Amino acid sequence: MKLYDAEWAPSPRRVRVYLAEKGITVPMVRLNLRKGEHLGNEYLAVNDRATVPALVLDDGSVLEESAAICRYFEALHPDPPLFGTSPEEIGRIESRIRQVEAEGYAAVVYCFRNSAPGFEDRAESGNWPPLPQIPQLAERGRIMWDSFLQRLDANLQDREWIAGDRFSYADITAMVAVDFGISVRLPAPEERENVLRWHKAVSARPSAQA
Repeated sequence: MKLYDAEWAPSPRRVRVYLAEKGITVPMVRLNLRKGEHLGNEYLAVNDRATVPALVLDDGSVLEESAAICRYFEALHPDPPLFGTSPEEIGRIESRIRQVEAEGYAAVVYCFRNSAPGFEDRAESGNWPPLPQIPQLAERGRIMWDSFLQRLDANLQDREWIAGDRFSYADITAMVAVDFGISVRLPAPEERENVLRWHKAVSARPSAQA
């Protein structure tokens, strides 16, 4: 088994934080995205989408996408549970994960990929054709980001963690999204009292440094 990772990218970080919470150790190969190592033929032979993370299993098959990789490990190592145990909790956590990805993470991606110089006329992955930047999408992302923080703050008004009274993969997803947004200079949640309280707590967990 081998996990392809990248140091600063948000998607691989989700997996690292999850593995740290579970106490799972996996051999890793770290790619340098700034040098374009994910676009080289060696990695494209592993994942022709050129995205990270990617988990190569012992039989040579490959799992892509952060949540899918974490789901795989959750099935192998169910304790401590980070995707819920009861049908209701599983559904609630999944709902929060989808919301964070669609409203928060997507907002940052819209801004970052449509304004950062390094993404000008760059393909999304692999051998796909280059995509032009669209300034209107960057502006849409900034509007989405503000709405995301507002919704997140309201959600946390009467609960400690995003999906209830227990830390879950939804908190990992949201922490990585918030940190990603801050790193690309979107407004920090300084006026969102509940988000600040939650973000301080989730960032204090040892796994956040993974």
